[in-house]
Amino acid sequence: MSRAPEQPKDPIRWCAALALVFWLACLPYLTVVAKPYFDEIHYLPAARELLVLGEFTNREHPLVGKELLALGIALFGDNPWGWRLLPSLFGTLTLFAAMRALWFATLSRFATLAYGVLLATGFHLFIHARIAMLDIFYLAFLALAAWHFAGAIRQPEQGRWRLALTGIALGLAMGAKWNALVVAMLPGLAFFFARVAAGRRRLFRSRRGAPVPGTTLIEAALWLGVVPLAVYAATFLPAFFFRISPITEGLVYHHQFMLSQQEQVLKPHPYQSTWEQWVLNVRSIWYLYEPVDGVQRGIMLIGNPLTMLLGLPALAWCAWHGFVRRHWAALGVTVLYVASLGFWIFAAKPVQFYYHYALPSMALLAALALACDALWQNGRRKTALAPVIGSVLVFAWFYPIISAAPLTGPDSFAVWTWLASWR
Repeated sequence: MSRAPEQPKDPIRWCAALALVFWLACLPYLTVVAKPYFDEIHYLPAARELLVLGEFTNREHPLVGKELLALGIALFGDNPWGWRLLPSLFGTLTLFAAMRALWFATLSRFATLAYGVLLATGFHLFIHARIAMLDIFYLAFLALAAWHFAGAIRQPEQGRWRLALTGIALGLAMGAKWNALVVAMLPGLAFFFARVAAGRRRLFRSRRGAPVPGTTLIEAALWLGVVPLAVYAATFLPAFFFRISPITEGLVYHHQFMLSQQEQVLKPHPYQSTWEQWVLNVRSIWYLYEPVDGVQRGIMLIGNPLTMLLGLPALAWCAWHGFVRRHWAALGVTVLYVASLGFWIFAAKPVQFYYHYALPSMALLAALALACDALWQNGRRKTALAPVIGSVLVFAWFYPIISAAPLTGPDSFAVWTWLASWR
């Protein structure tokens, strides 16, 4: 008799351990800047108003991120811990959920753990897990959605509750920041086209076929279409109860106002950039560079200089294997990258910034993990490990300038600003 195929062991404990190490790395100097910095100056006042339902400010953005910042203030106080501890926990959740998503997509221990290391040391996640901005919250909810959608496909006997959680997470992601809008459509579209490709005669009522056997297209439309929209709408409920400037004209009118605010022509900003610069990692943003308590400190947002570039040929590899060889995980990360970056290529927003590349960079690093996994499976293990180890070393070198660690003086930035456009 032939032996049963070997079942790969779920690395969930290693995923949890890696997430814990990431969180511990976020804690040093988390509260050393005792005043709001960069875009915290917009979102923290809005969170304070939410706590007392005073004035509805920062109306151009949805509420979930600010509601969670308000929760942090309520739990831990209106201080740097209250502002930034919850973002650090959501950053840790993002890392763990992203690893779980790739595990269910590939059943590869190496790809899963390599992705965790690459993502933890890719700069974007680390920096946004340490600042009271909205970005970390939408990333966390999208990672949760990806985890449970991939889990539903891999384990269809758990399909119903996993699809339900996917829908809830998608609604919260959209409610955190509109960056999630296009990506939130992908699970529903993937389910629809997979079911069409299965060739079922009763397209809407059949329970057979990919991607989740046992779930009809009608039920999937509920979990992946109706539920996200309902959850998203519910997140605006507090906005109807502000004492000053509440929503009085209804959600449709309010969204027209939000869109007009997003599309208005803004003054040029010294940190604005274009999508080509994001892809090549040639434009930085200085979230902080000033003396704090008499010591020079800085936080420079760029992507990991090694993996942001190595990820580009890896993405091309994923596109080829995804579209030509039907490597579904590779196809998924390719579509995610193209959709999340394409949103900004065509968005009618005149001034854009590098932090909009946070989500595409997550897909890019997943592509790099898949390419490294292919090398690992082919026996080229040293080559497969090189980008992962290199990412850790580059992260360690840049740690002082992305973590607000003490620097030697005002000119210290020159150690890390390898390009003039990073200055």
